[in-house]
Amino acid sequence: MSTESGRAGWDIRKAGPEDAGHRVLLLPGGLCTTEFYADVMAEPAPAAAGLGLVAVTLPGFGRTPPPEDLTIENYAALLGEFAAEAGCDVLVGHSLGANVAIEMAAAGVFRGPVVLLSPTFSRGDEAKFLGVLDRVGRVPGLGALAWAAMLKVLPRAMKRELPPQRAEVLAADLGRNDPGFCRRSVRHYYEYLDRHGSLVARLCDSGVPVWVVRGDRDEIGLTEEERQGLLACPRVTLVTVPDAGHMALVEQPARIAEVIVEAAGAGAGRR
Repeated sequence: MSTESGRAGWDIRKAGPEDAGHRVLLLPGGLCTTEFYADVMAEPAPAAAGLGLVAVTLPGFGRTPPPEDLTIENYAALLGEFAAEAGCDVLVGHSLGANVAIEMAAAGVFRGPVVLLSPTFSRGDEAKFLGVLDRVGRVPGLGALAWAAMLKVLPRAMKRELPPQRAEVLAADLGRNDPGFCRRSVRHYYEYLDRHGSLVARLCDSGVPVWVVRGDRDEIGLTEEERQGLLACPRVTLVTVPDAGHMALVEQPARIAEVIVEAAGAGAGRR
């Protein structure tokens, strides 16, 4: 595995054979960096399948340099360009990274198989505390204080939901974020969700094969209407990961690696 900083300070982590037949772009969630994919990248299954793995922190998180435009549409354009340049033909996104992946597919900047780890399809599905933070964040003077406090409290709270052997490192990673950037980023994220209402039809209309992966105790909601819409889409496969919540990629990395290999195989079959 290698870690590098490139593209104006982007955090990029690579694993797998240099001459890989397929390359997988891995997008972490909000507040997270490529460290959250370290366990998946260390699993033997992708390397055995000849996959190259390239994880990229969404610019701005982990105190990487943010883009001027924080809209989901711009993130999709930026990561679509990167995927093309890096030769990535499979896309994996977790949480906010999954929503960027949805937009990449919907906008047509990525046409390969997509694996979505705990995506949010509508505002109502999102964790309630994040919606409260978004509303408070819009109050002058109060918003910055609320986000600064949250970034001190969240790492301690998340330790209980992370594997003990990884909790310290991953919790510290969550706390290593700029409050002002997080406040602006979440505002644009909710505005994106509000523009579309529900992203299920947008995902299905993209025409790409999709795996929607959720832990059996995932904190992110999924309405019955959304579930039925996904089941009705012939290109969508729903996967439930046992004994996992929102952080299935660190709770059950072997299962997530298996899904990635499956998606890559399906992509090869389409060629």
